This record gives sequence, C-alpha cells and structure tokens, in this order.
Amino acid sequence: MKQVPFATVCAGLVALGTVFGFFTLQLRADGYEQYVQYMAFASVMMYFTAAMTGVTWFRARRTDSD
Repeated sequence: MKQVPFATVCAGLVALGTVFGFFTLQLRADGYEQYVQYMAFASVMMYFTAAMTGVTWFRARRTDSD
C-alpha cells in the first residue's frame, strides 16, 4: 500500500490554522467583531484536525511495524 502523506497534510493544516488565526486578529483589529467567532472556530478546528492527523500518522506507523 502506498504511504499516505500524513506529514504534508498535517503541516498544511497547521499552516491553514495559523493563517485563520492571523485573519481572526486582523478582523478584530478592523472592527468586524461579528466574524471573529467564526474565524477563531475555523482556526481551532484546523489545529484539532492537524492533531488528529498526527495521531492517525502515529497509529498507522505503529501498526505497520507489527
């Protein structure tokens, strides 16, 4: 089976979460308070998804070594 690019997916999700986080701060600074909650939620979800991808990566490597 071909190795899934977990590292690339994880790094991309972290980068996307960081961009959403900076965008959230910019929206707050510009006075768009009604959108801050949604962008902050999207940022947190990207970090959570990256963490779950990392867990999946760890578990996949562990099962392949058996």
